[in-house]
Amino acid sequence: MPKPAPAPVSPWTAPGAEPGAPPADPRIEALVTGLIERVADRWTLIVLEALTQHGTVRFNQLAGLAVGISQKMLTQTLRGMERDGLVTRTIYPVVPPKVEYRLTDLGQTLSAAFCGVWLWAEANVDGIERARAAFDAARGRSRCGPEHGRRWGEPDKGNAWDGIRLAVA
Repeated sequence: MPKPAPAPVSPWTAPGAEPGAPPADPRIEALVTGLIERVADRWTLIVLEALTQHGTVRFNQLAGLAVGISQKMLTQTLRGMERDGLVTRTIYPVVPPKVEYRLTDLGQTLSAAFCGVWLWAEANVDGIERARAAFDAARGRSRCGPEHGRRWGEPDKGNAWDGIRLAVA
């Protein structure tokens, strides 16, 4: 008699559960996966940070704070954040149209959660840089220099985050 196939292993398990255990609630697994997809995109965290720092802002002001974002991408990012309950969009019936965006309470809690990631990065930057340097040295590679088609100190054009800076008003 053949052994039954093992149950698929979920990438997310309930806190304190045995490794490989199914999640406590499949809705939570789907929610976490979807939120990771949302915040892992290039622009959501930048928009989240801009709204955290500046409060209620108009669309064009937000576009100026998220340097480099296109109007289409800002619109898509804001729609996704609004759908997830992270942003409130207020439309005023005036000519020309006035639309403002602000973080909801839910959005503020997400911002606070990412503040923890920032603090972790701040506390561990030296260790991460040492680990990266050791990894690169062990493989005989460097991320800078003419062998990579750029001069010392130039940004890595292959990194999606290079050149993206949040404008501070």
